[in-house]
Amino acid sequence: MAERLQITSLGHEGDGVAERNGAKIFVPFTLPGETVEAEVMGERARLISVIEAVPDRVTPSCRHFGSCGGCSVQHIAPAAYAAWKRDLVETAFAQRGIDVDVEPLVPLAPHTRRRAVFTIERDGDRALLGFNRRDSHDLLDIEECPLTVPAIESRLARLRTLAITVLARAKRGKMIVTATDTGLDVAIEGGITPRRTDFESLGRNVAEGWLARLTIDGVEIATSRQPELRHGDTVLYPAAGGFLQAAAPSEQALADLVDASIGKVGPAVDLFSGIGTFTLRLARRFPVLAVENDAGLLKALDRSMRFSKGIKTVTTRRRDLMLNPMAPPELKPFKAVVFDPPRAGAKAQCEMLAKSAVPRIVAVSCNPATLARDARILIDGGYRLTRVTPVDQFLWSAHVEVVAAFEKG
Repeated sequence: MAERLQITSLGHEGDGVAERNGAKIFVPFTLPGETVEAEVMGERARLISVIEAVPDRVTPSCRHFGSCGGCSVQHIAPAAYAAWKRDLVETAFAQRGIDVDVEPLVPLAPHTRRRAVFTIERDGDRALLGFNRRDSHDLLDIEECPLTVPAIESRLARLRTLAITVLARAKRGKMIVTATDTGLDVAIEGGITPRRTDFESLGRNVAEGWLARLTIDGVEIATSRQPELRHGDTVLYPAAGGFLQAAAPSEQALADLVDASIGKVGPAVDLFSGIGTFTLRLARRFPVLAVENDAGLLKALDRSMRFSKGIKTVTTRRRDLMLNPMAPPELKPFKAVVFDPPRAGAKAQCEMLAKSAVPRIVAVSCNPATLARDARILIDGGYRLTRVTPVDQFLWSAHVEVVAAFEKG
């Protein structure tokens, strides 16, 4: 049965929040101050109509918004959107008893995401490519994605052609597409080894110049040019399907914040270093130890080290920092630490850092809640939190990157 609801706030996942008899009801695609009609089902509701809209409501940028599960907040005006993301960070730190002046959100424009993870599925003689529908495992075949850079969005049809060649009949897979300076780097998971007759089709894509590398389930099938991400005299070589900062402008903002917080004092250790996003930038000033558990990412970093110019000594070490964090005696030679862990955070490593005497620590995180937990550990260990900056990297979603800087003494 439809009910009239008054939206009072915006939840941490981007849904509007109404209250009825002391209980919260979450209504997608609504904004604080709006009066809406919705079908209530427990603590969730389905929006039927907006009776009274607020000025912060804007027209969504994508025709698929509302059906696609990829974006949740395209209907919010930029200023209100930025304030909401900043508040997500401020609330996470406040819940850990940390009173900090969170800086304004570093914004991100549409058409800047250079890495996209699509679901692909064979449907008879054609391939579907897109994202799961909202609140469903069904695939939405997309015609556009204003999140992605033009090099990806303009080639959705070609990516479908690629998918139909390597997907088994009625099989679903994953396609990780990265736009690099030398072409698209495509890694497919759940595909089949191409047959001899398939290589003619794959060869045409390579010959046309838009496809730099194709990898299927970790096996390199075709490479026309090594995928590269250039930044001045340094170059990153992404691992096929491996972790990479999703948007280049956000990566630059994160790197600038890390550089500003560390300054010119080294040597430094880059924990959870990945392919060297921060390692190589820091190495322009002083020696860096890069620690990472993923062998593929370290291999990519090793190649980047060999082809980058003007950097100091970079040493790599493979290590699972979740199970075996670096201890204070190991950290003693370093003047600065950078860590950028997975969403689960770096609790064990922060417990070791809190006991160390490293003068400066910079944390980069895609999860404000686990970052706030880790910050609490460092603060309780004698560190002073000097700066917290949110950076938008996953536009129109509830996810936000954060850089936090700490000093001891």
